[in-house]
Amino acid sequence: MTHSRRQFFNNMLAGGAAVAATPLLSFASTPAPAPRIKLSVSSYSFWHFKGDKFPIEKVIDEAARIGVEGIDILHRQMAADDNAYLQKLKRHAFINGIAFTCLSIHQSFVSPDKEFLKKEIEHTKSCIRLAAKMGIPCLRLNSGRWGTTKSFNELMKNRGVEPILPGYAEDDGFKWCIDSIQQCLPTAEENGVLLALENHWGLCSTPEGQLRIKKAIDSPWLGIMMDTGNFLENPYSKLEMLAPYTSFVQAKTYYGGGEWYSLDLDYKRIFDILKKVNYQGYVSLEFEGKEDPFTAVPKSIEMLRSAMA
Repeated sequence: MTHSRRQFFNNMLAGGAAVAATPLLSFASTPAPAPRIKLSVSSYSFWHFKGDKFPIEKVIDEAARIGVEGIDILHRQMAADDNAYLQKLKRHAFINGIAFTCLSIHQSFVSPDKEFLKKEIEHTKSCIRLAAKMGIPCLRLNSGRWGTTKSFNELMKNRGVEPILPGYAEDDGFKWCIDSIQQCLPTAEENGVLLALENHWGLCSTPEGQLRIKKAIDSPWLGIMMDTGNFLENPYSKLEMLAPYTSFVQAKTYYGGGEWYSLDLDYKRIFDILKKVNYQGYVSLEFEGKEDPFTAVPKSIEMLRSAMA
């Protein structure tokens, strides 16, 4: 080897040694990223269980028109569950630049009837697989309620409070619910769909009840859904309790007066609560007022953008 070549390799080795001696960059002290909250809109905003269902395809079109990143699909609003329909929706969303953020289903795990619970568990598993086919990474889950108030309108008149089923205790309801969710978790993990337990009346009418279920189930596949409009009294302190565990947010507005009630929510304050815990996910508008959604939804999104900024 010539002197010049030997010198070249010696220099390379010396340089390598210097690099090896240099301490590795430490990522432990890297600050957490700033919150990157993105906006979504619930298909429920265009259909409040009255009249003909507003097509999911049109929800996608409206989401693209107003410039939000995604839509949260209400399962009961879908026209079908067959694969051709699911893939048609997925394609339509993709070519319009819209993500499917959540599938919101209805089910209940509060019942002493084992056959009823079995059907609800199977329904939930089926919806998990449906979400996976559509590329939806999150599924809205309810605890369920006692069912002693048959009319939802009556339940709302009673501020969401209903008596416990005669002959049973609150602990029974929590046991049924926790056991049922645990049976759904393997399907959720297998399909990569996060279950997000919402403060949607029943056992989850309080943050304490919601967090009791969450803390009883040691799984990363169970998260919390924060619905900003489902705590009718003292909402901010309750939302603060949920915030550290929150995986998805549904944000209610009530232009034209609420279908069942109205809340005057301070969204600047709510976004501050989310930012304090470095929430990084979606906030999905659930417009629940009587105004025409074609004016109220864009108005709501602008309000949320302003509050978020």
